[in-house]
Amino acid sequence: MLLRQKVSFYLEDIETPVGIFINLAIASLVLLSSGIFVAETYPISDLVRTRLNTIDSVILVVFAVEYVLRFWCSEQKVKYFFSLYSAIDLVAILPFFLGVTDISFIRLLRWFRILRLIRFVEGTALFGRVSSEDGAIFTRILFTLFAIIFIYSGLIYQVEHPINAAGFKTFLDAFYFSVVTMTTVGFGDVTPVSETGRLLTVLMILTGIALIPWQIGDLIRRLVKTSTQVETQCSGCGLALHDPDAQFCKICGTSLKRPSTKT
Repeated sequence: MLLRQKVSFYLEDIETPVGIFINLAIASLVLLSSGIFVAETYPISDLVRTRLNTIDSVILVVFAVEYVLRFWCSEQKVKYFFSLYSAIDLVAILPFFLGVTDISFIRLLRWFRILRLIRFVEGTALFGRVSSEDGAIFTRILFTLFAIIFIYSGLIYQVEHPINAAGFKTFLDAFYFSVVTMTTVGFGDVTPVSETGRLLTVLMILTGIALIPWQIGDLIRRLVKTSTQVETQCSGCGLALHDPDAQFCKICGTSLKRPSTKT
């Protein structure tokens, strides 16, 4: 296998130990970078802030190396450059290398990359096999909702904190505001004052109205579908439920051995 093909394989692979390690390491760095962003919204000493900035800079260098490797491995570089994930990666690292530090919240957009790891929930040995597809769907719904709320919280904090520090003092204030807004509860105890903040609030409400019912509806459809399935244990991945006429596992493709019936 050529070097470029091998690098490309491991950057996308979640089956081999090397691929799992690389993808989990990248996801962990995304989470760590997000944690640093949250920590810096609280009163911390200059020494701690300096050390956090140093760690964050190292993480961004790793992100830059990852982006270069993905671009190098891509067969269609123009198509990759204009793809959604490529744009997110580039926007996340470019401001740092251009010396623009006041929009570091853009790095939170890399949370969308973590959504790819939902594939682990759908049947990898790392977290244990999910016996039912419903568990994977439910986990994906929760993770997607949390990721979107987290991103909105970072955006609204960055926009409102400089001009409305009393209402958006820390990231937790922004997170609280995002939750009550997206669930359309709207207590009104925290409100944005800038036009950009109000626009984000409108987007939050629309997202909550559109996303939450759609995700819950997807889960209900899955539950209804599961009620018509029969129990047939897959010898490959361990999935317990399949359609009555299924001959192969929908997850791993292993041939299903159904119990023979005698008349």
